[in-house]
Amino acid sequence: MYTATVATVHDHLLAAGATGDIKVLNAPVPTAAAAADALGCDTGAIANSLVFETDGQALLVLASGAHRVHTGRLAGRLGTGKIRQAKPDFVLEHTGQAVGGVAPVGHPRALRTVVDQALAAYPVVWAGAGDENAMFSTSFGELVRITNGTPIEVD
Repeated sequence: MYTATVATVHDHLLAAGATGDIKVLNAPVPTAAAAADALGCDTGAIANSLVFETDGQALLVLASGAHRVHTGRLAGRLGTGKIRQAKPDFVLEHTGQAVGGVAPVGHPRALRTVVDQALAAYPVVWAGAGDENAMFSTSFGELVRITNGTPIEVD
């Protein structure tokens, strides 16, 4: 029923006591706009899982689909060195998931995570569930809890 990566995400969600359901879509949804269209929601309610590299470490940014991450301002807010978009092999190494389907959970080890405060405006937030065809529903508060994320402005 689920791919291996989606099954891993499912197990992590269950272990974390998450309440949302995974929805496997008929076609890939590699962008926030595609996901919003398939799910019938606002693009801003999509939590894009974006992996960056800073100070040699992975940084997972869960950004509203309505925002672009401003890496310079975000680095200043976090007090880190320069934040760079991670290359696909770095993303796979740190998350166990390919670009376009990265979930906020289900990684081989915990990642430093920030959650876009703009997602708090939506009662239901949708996040990737481990591949390009799967999404899961959650709330801003639950997303912060299950990722141990830091709410912050990312744009």
